[in-house]
Amino acid sequence: MTDLEDDGQRLFARVNASQLPFHVESIIVSFILIAPLDEQKGAGRKMDLKLELVPVPVSDVDRAKAFYVEKVGFHADHDVQPGNGMRVVQLTPPGSACSIVIGTGMGEISEMQPGTVKGLHLVVADINKAREAFGLRGVDVGEVDDLGGVKYVHFSDPDGNSWVLQEMPVHQ
Repeated sequence: MTDLEDDGQRLFARVNASQLPFHVESIIVSFILIAPLDEQKGAGRKMDLKLELVPVPVSDVDRAKAFYVEKVGFHADHDVQPGNGMRVVQLTPPGSACSIVIGTGMGEISEMQPGTVKGLHLVVADINKAREAFGLRGVDVGEVDDLGGVKYVHFSDPDGNSWVLQEMPVHQ
């Protein structure tokens, strides 16, 4: 009975009155079109918000970089020293779109106390294999905690920033 058409800005309803189960001289079709909030405010398109970099405060950049690259297996994306005591080291877990940044001279990021980031999650397909691999590379890992099918293993970097390996059944 009704076809909906969209021209990218408006939604139209076409009604074939001859197919209605009753006689009408005219018909009014009304509906509410709900658009995402950013489109209602005139942005014109949905805005993506991607978490891609998380600062992790450390006391010794070289020691932390070695830990994350050699023991945990992160990729060293950047290690630059643009001047004025600034050093920026960006590290990415394998398979992740989100990286961490460690360094010196980075304003409020460098003012964070080492060891204060807690509970960053790394999602893995097989927690037992990940735990074993981390242990073989010298990471002090906890036991597997199974909380009803969702499994966790805890570890920390040399400064005490804590991490959690997480295996979720939906990721298997």
